[in-house]
Amino acid sequence: MRLRGRVVPALRTLLASLPIVAGGLAALHAATDGFQAFTSETARRLSIARDPRLLPQVPLEAADGSTVQLGDLRGRWLLVDFIYTRCETYCSVQGNEFARLQQRLGTQIQAGQVQLVSISFDPAYDDPAQLAAYQRRSGDRGSGWIVARPVQTTDLPKLLATFGVKAVPDGLDGYVHNAAISIVNPEGRVVAVLDWDAMQQAQDYVLQRVAP
Repeated sequence: MRLRGRVVPALRTLLASLPIVAGGLAALHAATDGFQAFTSETARRLSIARDPRLLPQVPLEAADGSTVQLGDLRGRWLLVDFIYTRCETYCSVQGNEFARLQQRLGTQIQAGQVQLVSISFDPAYDDPAQLAAYQRRSGDRGSGWIVARPVQTTDLPKLLATFGVKAVPDGLDGYVHNAAISIVNPEGRVVAVLDWDAMQQAQDYVLQRVAP
């Protein structure tokens, strides 16, 4: 009887806690897109894949000093990354890889099917001269790759929000930021986000979708 007296209260406690556990699991399920989004980066990718985001009609100043309307690049596949030219780690590597993609996707670029775009989130420092220097250091092949900054600094938050980019000053003339390759379809919507160093995957993604 003593043993029974101990088991019954424990069972009651367990039964009483089940609704709490179930509620917690339901909340976790909802907050993580069905237990898939355990990081903000995963959440960003799932959100974009589920609900592709339309590019804002934002003017960009390119390395050659010309102005490009981001929305006017519709009609082709875009591979987009966000950089700042003083970055000596991820951004430097991405620049080198984008230059290689210029070569690998040269046929599609010349056919007007693909465009590479790098956007600086440090427009106060990254004037056209700095952007051009970054492009040269990276091994620019001469066509199909726009390196630019927002013409109006007030447009930067809009761009970052559309692509889900986070860039926070580190207090040392640099930024802590997430890095990725975003893919924009010919309708002008961000449809996928790939790892920052997944150049082969980005290339294959586009080649599988452009007309032969």
